[in-house]
Amino acid sequence: MSSIKRIGILTSGGDCAGLNAVISAVVKSATQKGWEVYGIHNGTDGITNKPHSFEILTVKNFSDTPWPRLSGSYLGSLNKGVKMESLEEMTKKFAIGVKELGLDAVIVVGGDGSMNIVSNYCKGSLVKVVGIPKTMDNDTPITEFSVGFHSAVQVCTSAIDSLELTARSHNRALIVEVMGRDAGHLAMHSAIAGAADVCLVPEIPYTINGVINKLKEIKASGRNHAVIVVSEGIKTESGNLVSTKKNMVGEAVYGGIGQYLCNEISSRYNEFQIRSNTLGHIQRSGVPVAFDRLLASMYGAKAVEILDRGEDNKMVVWKNGEVSSVDLSEVVKAGTTLLNPKSQYVKVAKELNMYVGEI
Repeated sequence: MSSIKRIGILTSGGDCAGLNAVISAVVKSATQKGWEVYGIHNGTDGITNKPHSFEILTVKNFSDTPWPRLSGSYLGSLNKGVKMESLEEMTKKFAIGVKELGLDAVIVVGGDGSMNIVSNYCKGSLVKVVGIPKTMDNDTPITEFSVGFHSAVQVCTSAIDSLELTARSHNRALIVEVMGRDAGHLAMHSAIAGAADVCLVPEIPYTINGVINKLKEIKASGRNHAVIVVSEGIKTESGNLVSTKKNMVGEAVYGGIGQYLCNEISSRYNEFQIRSNTLGHIQRSGVPVAFDRLLASMYGAKAVEILDRGEDNKMVVWKNGEVSSVDLSEVVKAGTTLLNPKSQYVKVAKELNMYVGEI
């Protein structure tokens, strides 16, 4: 058994539904073992910045409020909005902060990028680290599902359902642009659930004519409307990103592919009026669905169990219906998990007569 007395928990990266349920689960599990839990504000900034920003979390924080049922992060998060200092400098600050706060371990709720960054920080200190995967993109490696993904799928599916009705009313083909960056999991899952006619993802090449041929097929069948789901990370037909914008750390800022497709299809085919809709940050919000709350509870309890066993540098994962853990080094090595074009999801979409690209 471990000698842990005080742990910290932080959320890092873009927010999503289910983060508060994770925090609540960690607090409840850790409290059962007599540990003190420090909720670190605004990701690693709460540790590396002076004065340190944190609060002591108790079961009362979550039993008297609806936080576990809400999206967002009770603690606030840290996303890549400003240029970071060198890894060496940040590691030193992290080690000093951990020591000053008296933390024996840190639980990091984040995606693969956050796992990589914080695990490197922890190498410069004596603190143990366990990661809990969360991302609406579901691209964290090794685990089948990350907290937040299913809630985002529900938001996208609800939007598709609503847009299908207005498309029917106005005899239109409506494009729905969803998030996901370079991974098409969110687009494919919501397109299947929403019975879309077309789903375009970054992992599978497509042609404008391929989309138009699908619309012609729909028109010939006597149907007067269609729904097209596109992932924000897909490129133009010539292989370029629509947006040339970059954030302050040099990453591409995605968006605009829906309007590009709207313009291109409209210029070549006029049997449908085409309109584009971008869901944006609403996909990060909403009430966490039951599976995300379940996953959050199991992940939080497992993270505490791992620390109690004296283990370190792990990430909890969901595989084959069970929660287990893997070394963080394996997660970093695997990198981002993209949608497999040969996956069951793509196969099902094709069997449902959905156009998913040129495969």
